[in-house]
Amino acid sequence: MTIAIAPKPRILPDKPEPKENSGLLGTLWQREMQSAITDPEQLVRMLDLGGEWINGAKKAANLFPLRVPLSYLSRIKLGDPADPLLRQVLPITEEFDEVPGFIGDAVGDLASTKGNGLLHKYNGRVLLITTGACAINCRFCFRREFPYESQTAARHHWGPSLELIRNDTDIKEVILSGGDPLSLSDRKLSELSQLLDDIPHLQRLRIHSRQPIVLPERVDDQLLAWLSKGRLQRIFVTHVNHPTELDENVSTAIKALSGTGAVMLNQTVLLKGVNDSAETLISLSESLFKLNIIPYYLHLLDRVKGTAHFEVNEKEAAKFMLKMAKELPGYMVPKLVKEEMGKSNKTNVLW
Repeated sequence: MTIAIAPKPRILPDKPEPKENSGLLGTLWQREMQSAITDPEQLVRMLDLGGEWINGAKKAANLFPLRVPLSYLSRIKLGDPADPLLRQVLPITEEFDEVPGFIGDAVGDLASTKGNGLLHKYNGRVLLITTGACAINCRFCFRREFPYESQTAARHHWGPSLELIRNDTDIKEVILSGGDPLSLSDRKLSELSQLLDDIPHLQRLRIHSRQPIVLPERVDDQLLAWLSKGRLQRIFVTHVNHPTELDENVSTAIKALSGTGAVMLNQTVLLKGVNDSAETLISLSESLFKLNIIPYYLHLLDRVKGTAHFEVNEKEAAKFMLKMAKELPGYMVPKLVKEEMGKSNKTNVLW
């Protein structure tokens, strides 16, 4: 099965033709990743934001680089700096604000690492940092400062990480994270999933990815093929934060993923200026459920340095949840959670 991707709106420039030795080779999705916008000035001008945004965007991009795929850019409203999708990717000077409680490793990843990109925080589950690469750089990323160069499980062909998993029979589930695990080739992912299938005490493989949302071209025949096979039960967790992220192309990609038999869940980050209203969150839950995705988590912001301007306090979040509970069936109401350093599980903010 091949996913049909509709043409992009004319506001976007034509993608450059591949040139010899340009690196623009490989599959469609790999070429789309390489064509992503990384220049803040280009982003500002393409979206008609006005020159006053350029200097701040350039400075903040030195803290954490800009990266936006053209397919995601096509969903952003021209000339609107408050667009909820733009807010998630535009570098701004507020990222320089020093706010107490906002630190580099907000969720204690480094304290939980077992080396070689393996994190073991929660009972029965381990997380593999498969890669540091993403199709998009979300400005609220909780791993903005993670040392990927020394903490990536793909180094040494997965061997040390897999050996640790083989030797701990209490581990039932492996979570693929990053970066974004779908930044890896399907060949590498298929090989990894086969190696995990061969570990008898494992039961589940969970994949956290934003790529089907920001780069729906990623969902191709090869991805669907390896995701459909294997002994381990597959769980696919999408990261959708606003209903307008779910355009026709994304919906087609999600339906194809659902067709593999994977359990489909979603994790949303509650973000000021993006989705901080009950009406938006209700619409998001409705839209997700139409695509056979369970709205699983509504996650309070991880307090990473440079992201304080996105924070919504717990009192406001609780108000949104109460309204959602009144207007939605229970299976469409996500759990409101936060992650606290050193805790053995996520903290439920509302029981």
